[in-house]
Amino acid sequence: MLDFPNAKINLGLLVTEKRPDGFHNLESCFYPVLWCDALEIVPADAEAFTMSGLPVPGNLDNNLCLKAYRLLQQDFQLPPVHMHLHKVIPMGAGLGGGSADAAFALKQLNSLFELNLSEDQLEGYARQLGSDCAFFIRNKPVIAVEKGDVFKPVELDLSGYTCVIVYPGIHITTAEAYGNIVPKKPSCGIEMYLKQDVQVWKEVLRNDFEEALFPRYPELAGIKEQLYSAGADYASMTGSGSAVYGLFKTEPENLIFPGHYLLWEGLL
Repeated sequence: MLDFPNAKINLGLLVTEKRPDGFHNLESCFYPVLWCDALEIVPADAEAFTMSGLPVPGNLDNNLCLKAYRLLQQDFQLPPVHMHLHKVIPMGAGLGGGSADAAFALKQLNSLFELNLSEDQLEGYARQLGSDCAFFIRNKPVIAVEKGDVFKPVELDLSGYTCVIVYPGIHITTAEAYGNIVPKKPSCGIEMYLKQDVQVWKEVLRNDFEEALFPRYPELAGIKEQLYSAGADYASMTGSGSAVYGLFKTEPENLIFPGHYLLWEGLL
């Protein structure tokens, strides 16, 4: 069984307070984009996990896809499988690629072995793997709150917009990103801003991590400005970085970036 876990972008990201458990409460709109990995799961004689594409640091045994399989194995007598992940979505980019891989692994295993788990049940498993994993179960735009794992559906349709995502190869860890954040309560919720025209978002819809990270990594601010100069209606860093995206009414021209950057362009 073959599937294509996709990335997401954050339309606004507000860090509202630090929680007693050490995490942070946030508010953001998660929106799916079709920058995809490829994940294949087939029955096998022995458990195996292999990878290709972009290199992933660390022990393969700690990959979230395997963790998803072992999480379900605790409750179901799953036979051995061979998982192969072809990695295309860059890591440490704020695009949720690892979370998507885990969520799609849960969905594939549910289908492959006819576990008959509902989307609510799959979300419950996904939340045990990572804060935003559960988003990719339904894979539809939501307002995410608390740790980014509590969702409210949002009426938002950006179809027809071209999205350009630029990843400059800067890996920003979650610890680094949050280490420079000063949480603050917003005067207005993100959902209210999203009801305005996209062209207005530039003035009102912010990602709090930009204020913390742009002084450290001025090339990120440069990418954002370049996207606006090319005609983006809205541009922002996604997640805790370091990918920056722009939303365009028409396909942009004259966007030139260094050769080591990774770029994705597609319709929403």
